[in-house]
Amino acid sequence: QVQLVESGGGSVQAGGSLRLSCVTSGYTGGSYFMAWFRQAPGKEREGVAGMLIGSGSRYYADSVKGRFTIYRDNVKNTVYLQMNSLKPEDTAMYSCAANQWAIRWSDPRQFRYWGQGTQVTVSS
Repeated sequence: QVQLVESGGGSVQAGGSLRLSCVTSGYTGGSYFMAWFRQAPGKEREGVAGMLIGSGSRYYADSVKGRFTIYRDNVKNTVYLQMNSLKPEDTAMYSCAANQWAIRWSDPRQFRYWGQGTQVTVSS
């Protein structure tokens, strides 16, 4: 059974950095999609960053390009989201998600497995 466990959220001032972690277990096979989503109060869930495990392809929302980086530690089976130059508008609940494949990495409906989420709060 696939399980995802996030950690690393917290509160930070604008301009600061945080690194989110998503430990994955239960996935077999060489290729699958991992993505980070976020949801702020009153807003829809949006894709922040995604990657195709096994190929190295990475994808980012325009709002985070140049500030966020998604990467994976194969030994630790962990996907990270490094977030730099944080802005108050980045405040949200962040969740990692996994699926065997995805036509659109930013569509949450295409992901079957989800972590519990971790809160990120950026103050001005």
